[in-house]
Amino acid sequence: MNKSTLVKFGEKVREERLKQNLSQEQLAAKAGVHRTYIGMIERAEKNITLGNIEKIARALKININEMLTN
Repeated sequence: MNKSTLVKFGEKVREERLKQNLSQEQLAAKAGVHRTYIGMIERAEKNITLGNIEKIARALKININEMLTN
């Protein structure tokens, strides 16, 4: 069974955040989103907008394309 896009994206956010030793709260502050939003994304509970994908990619200092590929 294939994982859903939201699950894959949430896993990518968590992986990148942990690589950089950031808490969810720290990433949220850098991205300009609420701290609970990051947890919801990582658990695939939110259908994230393209604008917020860009904010998170910038906060993690990675290319937006990396956020959207396996």
